[in-house]
Amino acid sequence: MSLIELSHIYRRFGNDDNQVTVLDDVNLKINEGEFVAIIGASGSGKTTLMNIIGCLDKPTSGVYKFDGKNVSDFKKDGLAELRRKSFGFIFQNYHLIPSLTAIANVEVPAIYAFSPKDERRKRAAEILSSLGLENRLDFYPSQLSGGQQQRVSISRALMNGGKIILADEPTGALDSKSGEDVLKLLMNLSNMGHTIILITHDTKIAAHAHRIIEIKDGKILSNPAPENIKKSDNGKNTALKPSFKQKKFAKMPFNLFMYEIKEAAYMAVSSLKTNIFRTILTLLGIVIGVASVIAMLNIGDGAKRDVMNSINSMGTNMIMVFPGMPNSRQGGGGIETLVLSDADAINALPNIIAAMPEARRSVTLRFNNSDRSTTLNANSWAYPQVREWSVAQGVFFTKEDDQNYAKVIVLGDSVAKELFAGVDPIGKYVLVNNIMFQVIGVMSKRGASAMGDDEDDVVFVPYSTGNLHIIGQRYLRNVRIGVEDTSKMAQTEENIRRLLIERHGAEDFRVLNMTSLMESMEQTQNTFTILLGSIAAISLLVGGIGVMNIMLVSVTERTKEIGIRVATGARSRNIMQQFLTEALIVSAFGGFIGILFGLGASFVINYFGMSVEYSVLPVILAFSCAFFTGLIFGYLPARKAARLNPVTALAGE
Repeated sequence: MSLIELSHIYRRFGNDDNQVTVLDDVNLKINEGEFVAIIGASGSGKTTLMNIIGCLDKPTSGVYKFDGKNVSDFKKDGLAELRRKSFGFIFQNYHLIPSLTAIANVEVPAIYAFSPKDERRKRAAEILSSLGLENRLDFYPSQLSGGQQQRVSISRALMNGGKIILADEPTGALDSKSGEDVLKLLMNLSNMGHTIILITHDTKIAAHAHRIIEIKDGKILSNPAPENIKKSDNGKNTALKPSFKQKKFAKMPFNLFMYEIKEAAYMAVSSLKTNIFRTILTLLGIVIGVASVIAMLNIGDGAKRDVMNSINSMGTNMIMVFPGMPNSRQGGGGIETLVLSDADAINALPNIIAAMPEARRSVTLRFNNSDRSTTLNANSWAYPQVREWSVAQGVFFTKEDDQNYAKVIVLGDSVAKELFAGVDPIGKYVLVNNIMFQVIGVMSKRGASAMGDDEDDVVFVPYSTGNLHIIGQRYLRNVRIGVEDTSKMAQTEENIRRLLIERHGAEDFRVLNMTSLMESMEQTQNTFTILLGSIAAISLLVGGIGVMNIMLVSVTERTKEIGIRVATGARSRNIMQQFLTEALIVSAFGGFIGILFGLGASFVINYFGMSVEYSVLPVILAFSCAFFTGLIFGYLPARKAARLNPVTALAGE
């Protein structure tokens, strides 16, 4: 049985209206170990025939059997496996990958045969050394002569064993001396048992073969009978022997996957380093996108926090309880249903910051010879926390002050400035309706309320003290309740209602919340979210388009490299993995740098006084978006690369 058998092979190009027949009813048999030369003029179809024999192309019709198996029925990956295990290619123009050294070029077929790095490097070095290139292992193709490059190409063809060597015009680009050396190598390989198929137009070169097949206009003109060849090199040149065993991972899919990912990452990094300027430009788009998203989200969160604090200061986290029937508009002073113990009971409920009994009265303050009319607010020690209103000077009164009926007072900013006129008020005594109080603090400036009133025109005293000495009421006019989690406002309100009904035996009170302000706050939050999300999406979209454009350019520039890798046994998924990994590495690295720039920009902006809030979420979001941007926008170029026809790719520039 012949090793290679072609029966009635036709290869046509073009459509039905404009079809060109390149191979016309080719019948050919080649036995194992033969040295065959296929000779013909340019355009005779010899290279197309070689592409079909080497599984780079498929016939339009006919049957191709390799070692008894019908190759015509093989799928893409099946053909790749056959090339990887059985064929080695030697091209006229060498077809070395310029970004790889000599030894790395020779290693390429073994990568797709799942050979560990140390093993394949050792074998590649042995083969190159046996061909006289032991001092050129780390040289790039541009640093080698034509003859040396062709020897590297031959070494690559032998890397996986090279059972069948397909040499397409191997001496066409060489001087006569180098050409003779290459022919001697091919004859040596033939003597060692390799099947050699030499494609040439030169009868002198073809004369080195044992059988010459002549082709013209796609037809076989001369086809001597195949020979049964038994050759031996008597143990010489053991490095060139087809003894390389390819790894099998049939029972270890995870190991296979990890191997391919590791190799794809290594090749991707090598390629990115080779085109460093283009890589930097690609990185720049991702860096700008990620940095702008992080800085923008941090600034936006800071602005949102300021807005929310401003809105919260208006009482959005408040529930008010008034005496009186639920449907009655009457309430306040004349209704006697709320007592101080009700506020203490509400304080024990979940999600409550504090329940503050509150009483107000207009009073006159005197310091030395100055008088000032203002509003006295008898309230709880928790008032600054609930209202998010800080003390600018001194302190606010404490829980103990309330329990001990302490005569202490905290002034609003407007009252302090007018009454003390530049004098430090802390520790001074004022008369409140002729009762002596010691000033222990001054509140921070608040400004105007939503109704236009001056919120700083007020003084605060403990509720017990104010009620005993100034207001004198037995029942509460209202209870102001601070809620911790405003999203649970409705449940908290219901808990308060049930508690007071249980205590009073009837619903003789009214519970109100700041629903309208809450809705305003939610709308503000939603507006910020939509705005920031839109800007983030645009920024990352621009970066993603940049990645896709650069990767498409890369695929176009490296079509020949893709063809070389496919010819040496790469599957479609290997090509896909390599280009997709390049996009992911660029996006991930760009995302990391973008995070640093984004946080740095946020720090600088914060330093100059703009409110910024740092959060882990924007960092995770921006990096994740950058990574998936690389995945999504890198897919199309990678898919294009994986689908390239190997013959077309090898012919590309």
